[in-house]
Amino acid sequence: MFEGQPKGLYALALANTGERFGYYTMLAVFALFLRANYGLSPALAGTIYSAFLMLVYFFPLIGGIMADKFGFGRMVTTGIIIMFCGYLLLSVPLGGDKVALVVMLAALLLIGFGTGLFKGNLQVMVGDLYNDSQFAGKRDAGFSIFYMAINIGALFAPTAAIKIKEYAENTLGYSSNDAYHFSFAVACASLILSIAIYYIFRSTFRHTEGGAKKAAAVDAAPVEELSKEETKQRIVALCLVFAVVIFFWMAFHQNGLSLTYFADEFTAQSADGLQAMCFNVWNLVAVIFIVYALFSLFQSKTSKAKIISAIVIVVAIAFLCLQYNPDGSISVSAPIFQQFNPFYVVALTPVSMAIFSSLAAKGKEPSAPRKIAYGMVVAAIAYALMAFASYGLPLPQTEMGADGNPVAVHVADVTPNLLIMVYLVLTFGELLLSPMGISFVSKVAPPKYKGMMMGGWFVATAIGNQLVVVGGLLWGAVPLWVCWSVFLGVCLVAAIFMFAMMKRLEKVA
Repeated sequence: MFEGQPKGLYALALANTGERFGYYTMLAVFALFLRANYGLSPALAGTIYSAFLMLVYFFPLIGGIMADKFGFGRMVTTGIIIMFCGYLLLSVPLGGDKVALVVMLAALLLIGFGTGLFKGNLQVMVGDLYNDSQFAGKRDAGFSIFYMAINIGALFAPTAAIKIKEYAENTLGYSSNDAYHFSFAVACASLILSIAIYYIFRSTFRHTEGGAKKAAAVDAAPVEELSKEETKQRIVALCLVFAVVIFFWMAFHQNGLSLTYFADEFTAQSADGLQAMCFNVWNLVAVIFIVYALFSLFQSKTSKAKIISAIVIVVAIAFLCLQYNPDGSISVSAPIFQQFNPFYVVALTPVSMAIFSSLAAKGKEPSAPRKIAYGMVVAAIAYALMAFASYGLPLPQTEMGADGNPVAVHVADVTPNLLIMVYLVLTFGELLLSPMGISFVSKVAPPKYKGMMMGGWFVATAIGNQLVVVGGLLWGAVPLWVCWSVFLGVCLVAAIFMFAMMKRLEKVA
């Protein structure tokens, strides 16, 4: 899995991990913060939430265009600095008045623009590592590893957000609303770590930074010359993929909005026994160690490596046994459910890579466009589960709080296993679509438009994120099963469209 990859991959992946940890720590509590601190309705909070996500994924288009002219490395560094300023502004507790709201919106604009300069260009640099012929066959696997690293940061983010908020409330004595800002401040520290990793290991990927004054790597493949017709075909194929992924992100990023609302208002707020163990991030880490050690045990070529793998498995299992308390009960906070998606990504990446490697060895591996289409089908299945389980549940309810602001009411105790399972299914869809889509863009994009085309991928994601607001608008306006059925429907329609366009897409893949 990790063999034969360029060294620069790990440096860029770790730099991205730090940035993503801060981003997802902030995002884990952001929708709830908007409702609690400013007294916003679910629809208005959802509008701001989705608009922010849209900015985060729209600005990479501008960042890509700028990077095509000024260099990818320069834009990555500039983006981290701008993001730091935004998170720093967001971490200052200013209350819930109009001035505080304006400052918060300005902070979101800085974070969105900084992310736009950083995120897409870093991924272009990852793709350019594979221009060297010796790494060309490792591109899809490399992006799967890169995507896994992103989710390592995201895995710890919900726990960090909740624990830091609780520390600010219980130990430092801050109000519940002001305590949210301590979760946002984590992003500032994580960005410092990211930029440190970037510059410490810069020598391993410096040749991918681009820019007019940068010489191409000696061992890099020559720039591919395409005819106007070939360029047009590739751009059209990419635009077709972009059109489809809009609807995936519209559905997938409900994890921070309507699915979090569901966790807050309809899901049991306590767990015990084995179920309680799922909400401790260190137990999930132990499971990840077991998965990777099992792969190492069966794939290692030396007895020493096999022994080490066996020891890791035994220690991890022993740790889980010590953690088990059949009589213990824990409280479950809504944001904590967001840890399951990155956990599944990290744990299942080697499984998916092993499956596709086996299929590739037999000449049966699906193309990247076909994997994307399958991902849309899997996402539809996730929302079919939500629709089925939500049938008959009452509409969401609100009541007036002591401060005169509307407060969501907890109206049901649906088993947490529902969301745990739904996040598992959604993650299968994500693993089929997201890393493969990024890899497809980096491979198919015409050389002269790499930054722009990677930006196009993010613009599609941005549009999908803006459509996330649909979940907020539907919340409380229609029965829950109807809300989930909307996302089921758009995923199925997008999958059908993708299969209809498959010949054209596979022609350039």
